[in-house]
Amino acid sequence: MSQASQASQAILKPGTIHREALRIAGERVHRDRTIDVTYPYTGEVIATVPKATLEDVRNALRIARDYKPTLTRYERYKILMRAGEIIASRLDEMSRTITLESGLSRKDSLYEVGRASDVLLFAANQALVDDGQVFSCDLTHHGKSRKVYTMREPLLGAITAITPFNHPLNQVIHKVAPAIATNNRIVLKPSEKTPLTAFLLADILYEAGLPPQMLSVLTGDPKEIADELLTNADVDLVTFTGGVPIGKYIAGKAVYKRQILELGGNDPIIVMEDADVEEAATLAANGSYKNSGQRCTAVKRMLVHESVADQFVELLVAKTRALKYGDPMDPDTDMGTVIDEAAARQFEAVVNEAIAAGAKLRYGNERRGALYSPTVLDHVDPEMTVAKHETFGPVSPVIRFKNIDEAIRISNGTAYGLSSAVCTNRLDYITRFIRELNVGSVNVREVPGYRLELTPFGGIKDSGLGYKEGVLEAMKSFTNTKTYSLPW
Repeated sequence: MSQASQASQAILKPGTIHREALRIAGERVHRDRTIDVTYPYTGEVIATVPKATLEDVRNALRIARDYKPTLTRYERYKILMRAGEIIASRLDEMSRTITLESGLSRKDSLYEVGRASDVLLFAANQALVDDGQVFSCDLTHHGKSRKVYTMREPLLGAITAITPFNHPLNQVIHKVAPAIATNNRIVLKPSEKTPLTAFLLADILYEAGLPPQMLSVLTGDPKEIADELLTNADVDLVTFTGGVPIGKYIAGKAVYKRQILELGGNDPIIVMEDADVEEAATLAANGSYKNSGQRCTAVKRMLVHESVADQFVELLVAKTRALKYGDPMDPDTDMGTVIDEAAARQFEAVVNEAIAAGAKLRYGNERRGALYSPTVLDHVDPEMTVAKHETFGPVSPVIRFKNIDEAIRISNGTAYGLSSAVCTNRLDYITRFIRELNVGSVNVREVPGYRLELTPFGGIKDSGLGYKEGVLEAMKSFTNTKTYSLPW
């Protein structure tokens, strides 16, 4: 029996996954209504999940809309904190499940489970915060001796949440935890490629005391059920994380629904001539290869001042060579597979295209199935596909520039505007980057993806509509503000 088979049998015990959610959603599992989940490293099937019908979706949304949560702030706090405790006690199981369905290394999946605990902690504490405001009305000559108060209430209808494959736990929990903290009901459709962790999380939340009507998980073919999740009258809000084409489709389809769209990124790290080049190369490698490069905030472009470019590239190649990539279950592996062989072939193709157009391959561009090596390209033109568009994998294209004006122009020269990193100690440079980069975040001497789970996160342009995620901002988006006034 293979390692993957042994691991999956140890984790995915028949009948234990998300039984209550399947019951609540009204799903009926038939032999011809299932989806295979495969382990990207070997290609073997590790589990099957239900393929929801349109009627299943309608039932789940109806149940969510009809249920009226009565959980107090303290009860929501206790549920979220208890879920965090359960996750901590099942750390290894959850990490293995993430690795099995995504191919991410155990190092990456263990880190992801730790991040999930942070999300629950922040959401639990925010559930206790009084979110109302008070406005005195006697502020002008025609004012009155009254006060206007505000309060936040859960949405009247359900929340539809659609999540991608690249963070099977963290992308899910960033939508589910704020929904629970605000007493909302949420119907979740995780990626059909990585649904197992979402089921485990739902079971944990039920065990922690969450009423099942507040969370349903539906797995199915997006072509079959997505439109219903977007347009059903029982849905008040759609929150989506994923690719730009689907995000724009959602924006056009879910017309009169509140929408939170967290889309792709083409995040640069910009290395100026005064930078600590060793530090910059370390940040570049970590930002490019963590999670197999499958992060919207991964370093996708490395913009390096020409005076330090040679030194930077040599350090980057050395750090890339030092990475161990391969068997995701090996605890010493730094980088596992990408999500599937089709994705790996795409990375190989865009790298080959860049080489044919004049870029210099310094390391990598080796593929075996879904396993694609960390790859360094030098002398990349900003207009090459590998740099102009989002390469959602472990590829490091180095673009050389002459001055800060050129760096800003190149950075802003794509359709994306999510995040960025700048390596410099000059305050005049830092001030210009913060003011002039068309992005949602600028991190100085850190990777583009650095954030707390609490802090606002999101992009502009093709990276999103400007609405932020993160626990605090999601809780605001997931509520309606009601005002009322009293005569004192």
